[in-house]
Amino acid sequence: MAQYAPTLNPPKTLIPKLPNPNPSFSSISTFRTPKPKSKNFSTISMSVTAGQNQQQHQKPPSLDVLINSARKEEVIGAIKNSSSHCLSETNLHLTVPGLKSKTRGKVLNETSLWWFDKTQHITSNAVVLAPDENVTIAKKCSVFPVEFVVRGFVTGSTDTSLWTVYNNGVRNYCGNALPDGLAKSQKLPANILTPTTKAADHDVPVTPDEIVECGLMTQAEYDEVSRKTLSLFEYGQRVALEHGLILVDTKYEFGKGKDGSILLIDEVHTPDSSRYWIAHTYEERFKNGLEPENVDKEFLRLWFKDHCNPYEDEVLPDAPEELVRELSWRYIFLYETITKSEFKLPSTEEPIHDRISRNVARALSSLT
Repeated sequence: MAQYAPTLNPPKTLIPKLPNPNPSFSSISTFRTPKPKSKNFSTISMSVTAGQNQQQHQKPPSLDVLINSARKEEVIGAIKNSSSHCLSETNLHLTVPGLKSKTRGKVLNETSLWWFDKTQHITSNAVVLAPDENVTIAKKCSVFPVEFVVRGFVTGSTDTSLWTVYNNGVRNYCGNALPDGLAKSQKLPANILTPTTKAADHDVPVTPDEIVECGLMTQAEYDEVSRKTLSLFEYGQRVALEHGLILVDTKYEFGKGKDGSILLIDEVHTPDSSRYWIAHTYEERFKNGLEPENVDKEFLRLWFKDHCNPYEDEVLPDAPEELVRELSWRYIFLYETITKSEFKLPSTEEPIHDRISRNVARALSSLT
């Protein structure tokens, strides 16, 4: 798994052009979407619910804090000072005998670990231990070739996003019957599962029947994973809302351990795999035909869409450093908002590779 680095290439997804060219705040600029044509399906009383669930002394996350705050200045400054010490890949297999994996960025690793711990009542996971803030050691699993995408709202901009296919007239998607009259960013009557599988260099939507018929999973495996997936998402939505955020959609991956048990793997509810909106402004903005205020990486996708063809170009351009720093800040903002704990900013006192190699080698020796 690759760690955060100044040169960043996003997933190859297609996205619409953003009206505001300002790279630092393009994802949170105000632009209009069509107002709802039907009132058969309510939006959601996010602002009321969020306020009831939060402690009285806690303020809900706001766009102002995301854009302008002393904490943001502190984080961006630390990122600037430490960027030259970051790694695009750890290549730990070169320094730790027997190791065949890479590490992910600290904030993504710690976000996933927090969620893995909080969701053990729903499903077992592959985590063994975390010997370093950048590293998770996990059980080796036979991975199901299916990504379990769960959606609570009609939104998105890629070819496989729910809004794209819905706006093109599709009313049955991945086995889900969709009613007429939904507007972009509207809450669905119920959360839906829209699984995908890999084909060449892109994701392909599949129905539950196709998953079983193609031998990707047995019926029993699919039934267990789909049940756990929807439970994970409902729990994630509840926790996010208690902290003033809406978990809009996400994806999960599962595998089978050596004993045949099904385990949650990879990542959980990270900003890499999930879309988050700010809850207390959602309803009013939706009613006024405005895009929700978001805390995700859409602004970076939009930059790449404006500067290349993410689907066809063999080599994608490097994103400007200020965009990469903005991305890091958003990920840290989300981590601190959800966990209610302060993210430990990177230190430059010791080379990251040396620290990780030492901690991982020590952990592996204790496991043998």
